[in-house]
Amino acid sequence: MLDGKQFSLAIKQIAQEKGISEESIIETINAALAAAYKRDYGEKGQIIKAKLDLETGQVKVWRIRYVIEGIDSEGYVIGEVIKSEDGDKEIILGQRRGLDQKASKSDLDKEKGVEEELEDPNEIRIKYNPEKHITLEEVKELDSKLNVGDELVTPLEEKTDFGRIAAQTAKQVVIQRLREAERSSILDEFRTKIGEVISAVVQRKEGRIVHMDIGRTTALLLPIEQSPADNYTIGSRFRVIILNIEETNRGPVILLSRSHPKLLQKLFEFEVPEIANDSVEIKGVARDIGHRAKIAVISKQQGVDPIGSLVGQKGIRVQTVIQELSGEKIDIIQWDETPEKFIANAMSPAKVQEIKIIDSKKRYALVQVAEDQFSLAIGKHGQNVSLAAKLTGWKLDVRSPKEEHKASKEDLSVADSPENDEVSDSDQKEQ
Repeated sequence: MLDGKQFSLAIKQIAQEKGISEESIIETINAALAAAYKRDYGEKGQIIKAKLDLETGQVKVWRIRYVIEGIDSEGYVIGEVIKSEDGDKEIILGQRRGLDQKASKSDLDKEKGVEEELEDPNEIRIKYNPEKHITLEEVKELDSKLNVGDELVTPLEEKTDFGRIAAQTAKQVVIQRLREAERSSILDEFRTKIGEVISAVVQRKEGRIVHMDIGRTTALLLPIEQSPADNYTIGSRFRVIILNIEETNRGPVILLSRSHPKLLQKLFEFEVPEIANDSVEIKGVARDIGHRAKIAVISKQQGVDPIGSLVGQKGIRVQTVIQELSGEKIDIIQWDETPEKFIANAMSPAKVQEIKIIDSKKRYALVQVAEDQFSLAIGKHGQNVSLAAKLTGWKLDVRSPKEEHKASKEDLSVADSPENDEVSDSDQKEQ
């Protein structure tokens, strides 16, 4: 006889090690016992359920048959609704014309009696199987209270001796179900952490895709989410942001990012206590991944310098973040609710002479700078004005006195939108 107390302790230990619920483990054991029983003592097509009593060590086993309306002349089920094998979903059987559709094709595929799906999506035929179906007429002789769609539960003789193959079947069920439960538990845990920053170690590379160890499982860092400044050698440790969990052909996968703007914001939150205590707020972030970034901040408490808070004594805070981002340069900008002031600040390190709002609805502004500030305002490959446009959300047209006489828009240095990192060819020539 099974020692229920020891068995319960073993279940608790597995639950703690795998991070899954005790109920899931018990369900897995019951499913394995049912599979073993069916392998040695059941028939193909039967629906067998089992339940282990942890206190007594006894295993109760029963057979389930669905009550159907009847069988047509071709041997197909006549009826409306039965339950799927998992007992959770309803499946409409037989001629479903005029009925509300309550089952998807995937649900019906689970019901092994499906013979064919007709052209009419509201008509599905299921072959009668005496091992899993019983007609209403037959069931009334056994239990007059049952109706179409109910389950006829028949207790089966208890067995304690299973053959080698049955035991192996049970073992495979336990391994597979526990693996699925553990995987589900891990994914549920990380779903609550989307948007958070964690530490990850490079495990291996497949082409440009980086597989990273994040503790209980591995996750993917796709090329589009990587930084060109990083060197993803095996064993290297990086801070990454949990981007999302996506379904793939191989199942759900956890996606990471080193390029998301929120990563920069989170790294400063770790390093700057003034952000944690709500004295300083980060209002916006723009990144040219691996090269340069701009971050806008504002003080929410009188006497607190927001830029100084992020820089830190002797620049230690900002240098820590720069080091974490593999040398990506960071400009810390004072945020201002006045567009002209905010844009002027965002154009740093260039000094701006004047900001003219051309179209407030389309968020289009003219930035005037001195001749010697023009190249600095545009930046290398248009980087500075592009980041300023991303940060502020304004389209920025940068001009110097030399540009004033030019009328053609093709000759203007424009950052088209917050999403556009390009500048015109004429701008490149000016530099």
